[in-house]
Amino acid sequence: MFAKISVKVSILVTIVLSLVVAAGSYYIIKQQSDSLEVQLLERGKIESIVGAKLIGRVMEEAIDNGVFSVKDAFDTSYELIPGFEPAKYHTKYDFYLDKAILALQDEFFKDGSVVFAVAVDKNGYLPTHNTRYQQPITGDQQRDLVGNRTKRIFNDPVGLAAAKNTKLAFQQVYKRDTGVTMWDISSPVYVKGKHWGGFRIGFSLDKIAQAQQALQTKLIGIMGAILVVSLLSVFIVVNGALKPLIHFTKVASDLADGKVDEKIKVTGRDEIAQLADVLERLRVSLKAAMDRLRKKA
Repeated sequence: MFAKISVKVSILVTIVLSLVVAAGSYYIIKQQSDSLEVQLLERGKIESIVGAKLIGRVMEEAIDNGVFSVKDAFDTSYELIPGFEPAKYHTKYDFYLDKAILALQDEFFKDGSVVFAVAVDKNGYLPTHNTRYQQPITGDQQRDLVGNRTKRIFNDPVGLAAAKNTKLAFQQVYKRDTGVTMWDISSPVYVKGKHWGGFRIGFSLDKIAQAQQALQTKLIGIMGAILVVSLLSVFIVVNGALKPLIHFTKVASDLADGKVDEKIKVTGRDEIAQLADVLERLRVSLKAAMDRLRKKA
């Protein structure tokens, strides 16, 4: 099989084409994966900005309606709730926020990449966590650490930086006390023109990695299909283009055996046509020489 020039050409073209497609696929997959991560994080940034504005509006409406005062909205006299470790606290406004912003914050889970979406004051106090993090207390500290995280003060370096941040869509890497690492994207919350705290979006690194993996798998499949189709096309085209050589190899063999009576047809102007012309002239010369030899005999 490897003695055939068509097979050799097909293999060489296949190797070159495979290398080109592999390099192109790597570049495209890398670019698209990076682009996907940027798009997902941009979505998280927008969500943090929207959330911050909504929380600020809810608190201002409560003040305007006399639910609590501006002073109460900025209450930092955290009242310890006994019996919890880590500690939990009440403020003068948290009971209202439990009713007013819980459903609002839970709406952000429509984005499957969101791990949490919460408002915190400037000290990292989180008055109302998402429903999924307000599970009944079980007494199992590790289980409750994950399942019930509301009314805690998250004053770790990342949490405090998010709470005090005044920039829109401030992005950090957050290693939660549960061991999960994620993106933390926060935007400032203002109440009556004063910086109250921040709205934090926890964005799953695993979800981003899964989305990238799904994209990579899809692109690899597409590029693989393109490669297979290209290779089949190359094989068919090369074999078709070199098929006349098989015929002319037989013609040359016949000439060598003295079969010089059948005229060789020349069509086209490419290299194969030139070969046909050379063989035809050789046939004519051999026929003439053989005719002369017969006359002398």
